[in-house]
Amino acid sequence: MLPAEQQMQFVFTLRSRGVTNAEVLKAMEQTPRAEFLEGIFQERAYEDTPLPIACGQTISQPTVVGLMTQALEVTRRCKVLEIGTGSGYQAAILARLARRVYTIERHRRLARRARELFQKLGLHNITVVHGDGSLGLPEQAPFDRIILTAAAEDPPQPLIDQLREGGIMVLPVGQSNAVQTLIRIEKTSHGLEYTDLGAVRFVPLVEGVAQDVLD
Repeated sequence: MLPAEQQMQFVFTLRSRGVTNAEVLKAMEQTPRAEFLEGIFQERAYEDTPLPIACGQTISQPTVVGLMTQALEVTRRCKVLEIGTGSGYQAAILARLARRVYTIERHRRLARRARELFQKLGLHNITVVHGDGSLGLPEQAPFDRIILTAAAEDPPQPLIDQLREGGIMVLPVGQSNAVQTLIRIEKTSHGLEYTDLGAVRFVPLVEGVAQDVLD
């Protein structure tokens, strides 16, 4: 847990930037962001900024994590799929809100480290899969909620197909070298309903499994 003063400041920043859901704020308070960073970046864990992690990836800005989680409207009954485990921070927050979280990471090193962190933090309702996130996880479909932490040019059809009717997907869309748009998709009996949640910047969604030099 954070020292009380730092914790208050962290929550105040989240609230002032639009993260107002009490359950989401509580989950973020309970998830120590510093654990998901290494070296000198641990000291900056509670700055509201993205920070670098291994394999050329980043850990997202806390307010973006909060806004995406809030838009996902996760309940205790939800089975959630996350595309792009990265540091594991987003999945750890989701695990405090959902029944089950499946998270896919294309870098073996990141997948392994996230698995170890979840074990350390006692988060036993997360399954980490080393694989191609653009394909989703058809063997576990359908999902109540799907979240992407990498930007696709368009919502990937395999993921839309794996979303349950009544389910919600949150993802950034747009070109990787431009400002992207965070969107929320609700799958209804009449089709897909889209909501624009504002401008963001994420690493691009890459198909396939990474050939890491050092696994």
